[in-house]
Amino acid sequence: MSPGFEHYILSGGKRLRCGYTTGTCAALAAAGAVRLLLTGTPPPFVSLETPKGITVEVPLESCALADGRASCAVRKDGGDDVDATAGLLIFARAERQDLPGVAIKGGRGVGRVTKPGLDQPAGAAAINRVPRQMIREAAAAVCRELGYGGGIRITISVPGGEEAAKKTFNPALGIQGGISILGTSGIVEPMSLRALADTVSLEIRQTAALGGRHIILTPGNFGLDFLRAQGLDRRGVPVVKCSNFLGDALDACGASGFESVLMVGHIGKLGKLSGGIMNTHSRCADCRTELFCAHAAVCGASPEVCRALMEAVSSDACIAILDAAGLRKDVLESMLSAVQRHLNRRAAGAFRVGAMLFSNEYGPLGQTETVKEIMEAWK
Repeated sequence: MSPGFEHYILSGGKRLRCGYTTGTCAALAAAGAVRLLLTGTPPPFVSLETPKGITVEVPLESCALADGRASCAVRKDGGDDVDATAGLLIFARAERQDLPGVAIKGGRGVGRVTKPGLDQPAGAAAINRVPRQMIREAAAAVCRELGYGGGIRITISVPGGEEAAKKTFNPALGIQGGISILGTSGIVEPMSLRALADTVSLEIRQTAALGGRHIILTPGNFGLDFLRAQGLDRRGVPVVKCSNFLGDALDACGASGFESVLMVGHIGKLGKLSGGIMNTHSRCADCRTELFCAHAAVCGASPEVCRALMEAVSSDACIAILDAAGLRKDVLESMLSAVQRHLNRRAAGAFRVGAMLFSNEYGPLGQTETVKEIMEAWK
């Protein structure tokens, strides 16, 4: 009976099965292909210990040996986290080479990097650093075991990878022709948002690699629409959508050497910064009305106004309540002051940072004290 990968985590109160990354698949396939090349017999199963310390053992598929080339495939299994790469066969072809060591190439269905700022340089196959190390170590281990001291060339390919890549972030990142071979832990944890946060950070690093020193971050399409309406998208400053990952995006800006960062967003998202919330997904924190209420109380709001704010259904509804009480200006100034304080704490002096808040119903609502200085630096 074929062994199956059985590793589980608890997420959202549910027991979910983990999977393994395309990088793990490529390394496993490489180990099988090298063994087939050197012995003439494909192993029924291959196994390795992932960087996370979890062992994955899987059966090989589509093994073939001809003309001094051996190939094997491992099927991508994302567990309960199904994505565009789930079910794809990740092939590794092994052949001897004159040069010592293990060389790694990307074949059909593996993307090619076309822009700077990614894990691999422009022109290289989109096989990231950790998967390259895993492939190299898996192939070298088989060579040592079998007493082979020569060189090996491994080519990774993914039938159907070019089509699957259209459903990923690769086209937006300038990775053309296929999927990326990814993974830092080797394991896919279901419903993890880490990959999305990492993609945001990657786009920020790529923007820096293209020469950007100032950047605008906005959570989503509302922010993009507001930037266009205000003409801020025509100021020559790159704009990156950071989704809910405000803290991760700020950290990436610091690591990438940006001089200034302007956050522009709807009050419903960026208003959460007034409470120091750096992941604005409602699953992590949905305390918009509580924050309005707290700042209103500091500004002298009556119990009735505070109660109405707590019972409001949206940020726009809170603005209407503040308008009726004559408190909009004072409360927004209090919130913006807190936003600036928390942004400064996260930036830790690495760059100038500020925020601009708006509402779809009420338009521009205000900006933190540093925004004018930041925008003057764009000239």
